[in-house]
Amino acid sequence: MPGAIRTIKRGGSRFYLSPETAEKVPGVTSIVGMLPKPYLTFWAARMTAETAVANLPAVASIAERDETGAVDYLRNAHTRYTKLRANVGSDAHDLFERMIRLEEIGRVHPDLEPYRLGFAEFLTTVRPQLIRAEDVAWSDEHNYAGSFDAILRVRLGEDGRPDHENGTWHTLMVDWKTSKGAYPDVALQLAAYAHADRVISPDGVSEPMPEVDGAAVLHITPEGWTFKPVRIDEEIFNVFLTLRHVFQWDREISKTVFGRPIAESVRRLITGTQRRAA
Repeated sequence: MPGAIRTIKRGGSRFYLSPETAEKVPGVTSIVGMLPKPYLTFWAARMTAETAVANLPAVASIAERDETGAVDYLRNAHTRYTKLRANVGSDAHDLFERMIRLEEIGRVHPDLEPYRLGFAEFLTTVRPQLIRAEDVAWSDEHNYAGSFDAILRVRLGEDGRPDHENGTWHTLMVDWKTSKGAYPDVALQLAAYAHADRVISPDGVSEPMPEVDGAAVLHITPEGWTFKPVRIDEEIFNVFLTLRHVFQWDREISKTVFGRPIAESVRRLITGTQRRAA
């Protein structure tokens, strides 16, 4: 009997371990993370500046006693924000899974209540039928894996809007997003999941990946929600596969490019500065 699927972190990346063979493959999110994101540098700098301006007296007080501590407080501003948002997102995803499975939901934390209301409105408006949720998509051909949010059936009219009477049923790979925006790289994630060979349940049971007609993202924030289609065609999937090769280069191939020196100097110049330091 297969066991529960496990994940490990190595070098800042997540890897999935096959429940049958213990084979290690990189996660979809880590592969998509190979995309260049120069805007993050400017965002982190702005977050540091905003934290300093908003907390000038506190920063000055810390700096008087511990300059290093004040620097650390400011330079870690963006990581504290990211961790906070990740915690909210994780709690919201857990809430969405329980709601899509039609579990009874009691009172939730005030921070989650806007997300609960938005997701409840989504369920009423779209009336999705759940096929799978929070399982692992596994590609034997391309050696990657990742946990997807849901596969849903929705009934849509010719205009692409919900039509519960005369619409056509569509099977969609769906991702929930609770960040400020839904960004284009969600298409790479969804394409990777949809093109995987099989789906593995939490207890390790493997089945062929269900055939999907497309993909969609539910972007839900305290201010509202949108449910919109996402491209997952061959062009998008090929971009993901390119990033899969980049990941392989970064983690493995790049470490093999240099061989033993063909020749090297027989002596090393020792400068006067180095002698005096000794």
